[in-house]
Amino acid sequence: MRIHLATDHAGLDFSTHLVDHLSGLGHEVVDHGPASYDALDDYPAFIISAAQAVVADQSEGVEALGVVFGGSGNGEQIAANKVAGVRAALAWNLATAQLARQHNDANVISIGARQHTLEEAVALIEAFIAEPFSFDDRHERRIAQLAEYERTGAIQPGEHTPGVTRSDA
Repeated sequence: MRIHLATDHAGLDFSTHLVDHLSGLGHEVVDHGPASYDALDDYPAFIISAAQAVVADQSEGVEALGVVFGGSGNGEQIAANKVAGVRAALAWNLATAQLARQHNDANVISIGARQHTLEEAVALIEAFIAEPFSFDDRHERRIAQLAEYERTGAIQPGEHTPGVTRSDA
């Protein structure tokens, strides 16, 4: 699998280790930066580059996921989610990493480098990569609603939205 990696200065040490670790597991790792430490770096460009690469690869049939880091992971998740086709999830424990893939078919995981040890972060990433999407109808339906909103800027309530029927929308 191709793994697109990006961070800010807070996650630079993690990303350096992860390139070697994930490559050692047989993944092709593409590091989108930064290349060196700068406490004032602007992470959005790095994160968006990685997110765009994930979407481009997936649209070409390449099995790819993204891993992004920051101090808390929040800004990186927000930045990645600005890219159409990205479903980035902030993971803080094994359950959230697995459910991001299983229920949301997330294609990018965001992790707070200042919130976890390197060992914890590696475990979250490995769980995320290993977990397949469930293909459950309800999850597919919800993902389709989000994709429709990305395409059109409008959203129709689903047939299972309490108190709202499709004809009310």
